Amino acid sequence: MKVIRSQKAYPTRDGAGVNISRIAGFDGKSLDPYLMIDELKSDNESDYMGGFPAHPHRGIETFTYIRKGGFEHQDQMGNKKAIRGGDVQWMSTGRGVVHSEMPLLDEDNGMHGFQIWLNMPAKDKMRSPKYQDSLEFGFPKLTNSEQAELRALAGTWVMDSNRIEGAIQGLAGDGAIADVILPPLSETILDVSMYGKVLVYVHTGGLLNTEFTEGYLLEVLPTELLTLKASTKGLGVLVLAGQPINEKIAHMGPFVMNTQAQLHEAVRDYQQGKFGDIV
Repeated sequence: MKVIRSQKAYPTRDGAGVNISRIAGFDGKSLDPYLMIDELKSDNESDYMGGFPAHPHRGIETFTYIRKGGFEHQDQMGNKKAIRGGDVQWMSTGRGVVHSEMPLLDEDNGMHGFQIWLNMPAKDKMRSPKYQDSLEFGFPKLTNSEQAELRALAGTWVMDSNRIEGAIQGLAGDGAIADVILPPLSETILDVSMYGKVLVYVHTGGLLNTEFTEGYLLEVLPTELLTLKASTKGLGVLVLAGQPINEKIAHMGPFVMNTQAQLHEAVRDYQQGKFGDIV
């Protein structure tokens, strides 16, 4: 595994005062096709109970993965779903979505989850919104001889020469997301050569004999095998892969378009009620 660069997530707040750790890449280059990785990890209810009241999006895809705890999702398309530990949800917002994500109280487990934003190519930004989740079928898993586990959340993965298709398909930029969990001092190998961008976010433990512990994001060279080796504390990583879109980005809050004029149009359309309402 060759690390091209690394960065540390920074603490911030979003929604109604929710405390999160964030990696942002709205330059359209550093994370492309991804835009943002938000991690919510806390056993303190005050960090997340405000939730994310109704708000709009245009031009992006949101991917939510809950490891423990849960949120109730609602949107103007009529979806109302409880997304709990072990669930994933994908929303391709296209020309416009209004949704909310409010916490489901879990006094025993606290909350640990991610929301990831992907950029949509210009040709798709004004298409109809789409929604998928894993509630009915769950997500496929692979386990190797050292008990390393790959949870295939989205896209296609190859671990130790075994190929697996994720729960959600069709993400922008051929996006693929996996949660890989390793026991202490174990290892596994992923073949990521089918992708142009590969990112590794450490959410638990650390990589053996490195400084890369919880909260670090690594960009790695896709042409080399991705060898993950767990420290004595074990290792949990989100691996995010895809094909860079390489398009100009104009960003304003929940809207990501290609020009400033398109951003102003998105704001006007939302203010005029063209995105719809949660019923």
